[in-house]
Amino acid sequence: MKKSFLFLTFLSALFFMRANAAEPLFAPEQLISTGAFYYPEHWDESQWERDIKKMSELGLEIIHMGEFSWAALEPEEGVYTFDWLDTAVALAEKYGLKVILCSTTATPPAWLSTQHPEILRVDEDGKRLAHGRRQQASFSSDFYREYSLGIIEKLAKRYGGNATVIGWQLDNEPKGTVDYSENATKRFRGWLERKYGSIAALNKAWGAAFWSMTYNNFEQITLPRLSIGMNNPHQHLDHDRFMAHETASHLSLQAETIRKQTTVKQWVTTNFENDRDNADPWLNKDLDFVSYTTYMAHAYNKGVGQEGYRRGMPHHIVRAADYYRPIGGITGIMELQPGQINWSRVANPLLEPGVVRMWLWHAYAAGNQFATTYRFRQPTYGSEMYHYGIMDPDGVTPSYSGIDFSTFAHEIQKLRKEYNPKYKPNKAYEDRKTGILFARDNRWRQERRPLTKEWDHFEFVVDHYYPVVKSFAAPVDFIDEEKDFLEYPVIIAPAYQLLDDELVNKWECYVKQGGHLVLGARTGQMDRDGQLWQARRAEPILDLIGAEVFGFDIIPSPEKGTVDYLGDSYDWNIWGDILEPMAGTEIWATYENSFYQGKAAVTHRKLGEGTVTYIGAYSHDAGLEEVVLRRVYEQAGIHTEALPEGMMMEYRDGFGIAVNYSDQTLTVPAPAGAEFIFGSREIGLCGVAVWK
Repeated sequence: MKKSFLFLTFLSALFFMRANAAEPLFAPEQLISTGAFYYPEHWDESQWERDIKKMSELGLEIIHMGEFSWAALEPEEGVYTFDWLDTAVALAEKYGLKVILCSTTATPPAWLSTQHPEILRVDEDGKRLAHGRRQQASFSSDFYREYSLGIIEKLAKRYGGNATVIGWQLDNEPKGTVDYSENATKRFRGWLERKYGSIAALNKAWGAAFWSMTYNNFEQITLPRLSIGMNNPHQHLDHDRFMAHETASHLSLQAETIRKQTTVKQWVTTNFENDRDNADPWLNKDLDFVSYTTYMAHAYNKGVGQEGYRRGMPHHIVRAADYYRPIGGITGIMELQPGQINWSRVANPLLEPGVVRMWLWHAYAAGNQFATTYRFRQPTYGSEMYHYGIMDPDGVTPSYSGIDFSTFAHEIQKLRKEYNPKYKPNKAYEDRKTGILFARDNRWRQERRPLTKEWDHFEFVVDHYYPVVKSFAAPVDFIDEEKDFLEYPVIIAPAYQLLDDELVNKWECYVKQGGHLVLGARTGQMDRDGQLWQARRAEPILDLIGAEVFGFDIIPSPEKGTVDYLGDSYDWNIWGDILEPMAGTEIWATYENSFYQGKAAVTHRKLGEGTVTYIGAYSHDAGLEEVVLRRVYEQAGIHTEALPEGMMMEYRDGFGIAVNYSDQTLTVPAPAGAEFIFGSREIGLCGVAVWK
């Protein structure tokens, strides 16, 4: 009877945990927490307490451990050495730090690679990767998955009831890396058979009659070779989807394994890279939330103004937050650049003093719940020796970015005292709320067949339209097709190439009920298989936009065309849809050159209580898109700001926050009578203003 009672008590506790899953994972009054990656296995144990104590003294609140430590935790198969991690977790508790633990699976140990070389990825030339790097294993390997879940289960059993551990990071920067192993080939065939049911259905979806590609059975299918041009684009699209599925299922199995062992509130996430195109974070809505990695100042990130490359692109932090936050409702930065890095072959500049503090304030403004940095101490050996930390290699000297982290951590402690849980959101800001409809299928399909080397889907959507909307000081969510569109006064869907009648009907209902839909060039050309319509060009959207698409033009560089909008000319060359409006549709802009001079480049129509605008031209520097979008907002009665270049501004938790990525002193458009807590209405280089 006693055992039964205890068992029921245990079940009740589990039910209570799940029933209260809606409770906030992060206390609102904490605003944001900071932390750093720490690798006890890299340093002599005599230094651990000094290092962890120093984290606490700097004002950090989170320590991140275990990411690449599989060999230290399981040095031989079935032999586990967790004592060192126990010590590190206990030290974190002693100094008031919360712990993020990792699943260690990005770096399988040598004994596993030796015993089961089939876990290693195979490249396009048939060469198997060797041990001695990271992420060399294949998500399609059954052995790799089995051993991964084994070490994860051991970790979760040991720490799943430890209240010092607040959450788990799965793998590290997971991505659908191409693998040509026999395992991957078999799993691809199985995935296709489950999707299509019959080889006839696959042949139809892939257009296999073209070039005699028809298959007799699924065993004949191989993985597409990326180095060979003019492969079947429909096969490539499904392979991209398959790789994303393999990544997502790998993460889902890890999350399920951890959750079976946790008896205290612990969240599960992973840290995607914000510009990877071969994973689809939206497939992992089963995680509590998705976090991300961002490195702001490296390579081609020119930034704004003189030496802007030392400060990074203004919209990168918030863009990633706006992309990942809608997946689970919250997000966080798992890796924020702490200084110079080691893996850029193009440029590796010193950071502008004060820029890390500015990034951290921007991270808070963007809605992140935490911002941790890779890493606490700069390593003295290995492949990332020149990756700076917030402490120098000696472990006692803070880098100047470490001082920035400490400054910000103490400023947040001050801001917490100003927080009012009954704050009123800024109405003008909320009224500008915008959804950007984004699907990986569109990016994959277009980047396999861009039709011009200058076309970049990610740049068009994320680095072209998105910065324009942010210059209006608008809150943005990247959304999928399942989202309730009516949450957004304006929805933008640039280059939404693959669609079906269901989506078009949803767009139409949204507009008729008062929504304002903006579609961009290249939208509606294909069905979900990536095939053109056996009908007029972009047939499903024509009645919606109130225009026909005569065709599209691509002008070879350095030649360019121009579009006239209200007497001003805007350059374009990468893509231009040539539109022929139907009755009742307004022409907002026209092409000024070539045999289609005078044809519509931008159309606009009213439909029910809302409007549909089609921007057919991909203009240089987004100048055309900016003036058209501003007009859409204004005609909808939505006030927009005109932030100066380099300024980013958000409202969160009852506070206004503005940061300055430019080299000029800028004026913050805070409301009259704003009470500034940090900074002032004028902010200079790397400046921050916070007001209420």
